[in-house]
Formats: sequence, C-alpha cells, structure tokens
Amino acid sequence: MQNLITVLALVFILNLPFGYWRQGVKKFSLQWFLAIHIPIPAVIFFRIHFELGFQWWTYPFMIFAFFIGQWIGAQIRKMRDAKLNIEENN
Repeated sequence: MQNLITVLALVFILNLPFGYWRQGVKKFSLQWFLAIHIPIPAVIFFRIHFELGFQWWTYPFMIFAFFIGQWIGAQIRKMRDAKLNIEENN
C-alpha cells in the first residue's frame, strides 16, 4: 500500500507541468497530444520500479492521480494567464 501511495504522489507531481503545458497550446494539436502522452512511460517505470505491478484494482487510482495532476497544472496556467491579463489591462 505504501508503494501505491508513493507512485500516486509521483504521478500527480509529474503531471503538473504537463497539464500546465497542455493548457497553453491548441486543443488536439501535436503539443497537446504530447503533453498528455509523454508522462505515460514514466508512470510505467514507476509501477515497475516500486514493484506495484499492473493489478486491475490500482488503475482507477492511477488514472485519478494522472488526470488530477493534469487538471491542477492547467488551473495553475489559467490563474497565471488571468493574472497577467489583469496586469496588462491596468
């Protein structure tokens, strides 16, 4: 269970910058696609390195950590862009 928690934290942290990047590019563009898919080999590495394996019951947790990291990264980008827009208008 400790390994699962560690991997979930790593997956979440790994996806923050990729979600940030994804938010700044055109939807369905090559960069958007890469921002979503580049972290996947690292997730597989974490599963193997931490001897988590590929048990079915772990997938919902891993998917949640992956997408919540992407989502929060995107929200950080939105807040940054909104702040910059406010500063430019003043």
